[in-house]
Formats: sequence, C-alpha cells, structure tokens
Amino acid sequence: MVDKSKPADSSAWERHRYKILASGALTLILFATVVYHFIEDWSWVDSLYFSTVAVTTVGFGDLVPTTDGSKLFTVVYILAGVSVITTYLHMRLQYRMGKRYQAD
Repeated sequence: MVDKSKPADSSAWERHRYKILASGALTLILFATVVYHFIEDWSWVDSLYFSTVAVTTVGFGDLVPTTDGSKLFTVVYILAGVSVITTYLHMRLQYRMGKRYQAD
C-alpha cells in the first residue's frame, strides 16, 4: 500500500537532512581544528576554540590567524561554516514550526 500523504520524492536527503547537516558542521569544525593546529602551531584546545568562535561569528579576538594561508583559510572556513550552520538552523526551525502548526 502506498502512503499518499507523503510526496513520492521523499529521498534519503529528506529523511536524514538534519543528521547530514549536523555531521557536516561537526566535520567542518574538526577539519578546521586540524588545519589551525598544524598551520598556526596552536594547541588542540586553542585550535578547537578558535574554530568554534570563528564559525559562530563570535570572534573574541584573543586568537588570530598570523599567516596569509591561515587568513585565507579562515575566510573560506567562515563562509562555508556559516552557510552550513545557517542552513541547518533554518531547516530545524521550519520543522519545529511545522510541528507546532500541525498540533493546533
């Protein structure tokens, strides 16, 4: 029996998009942590801290990239990271709002 309440194109992306985007964000942060650890010679904790502060656009300024390569990496990292995290939050909020209006 076919469930007609759901669209026929309910793909793996639709079913797992939150997990995929959350995994992508986590992978991006971990990748940046490794890059900063080796390029800037920061400790693992400092690298993770900066990766998180940069991608969340908090930017305390206590750690800053010092080489041209790490500065360019940071630009790309922030643009990609903000895009992934914003997309994830947008999808989660749409889902939550949909559930709220379905309950009314």
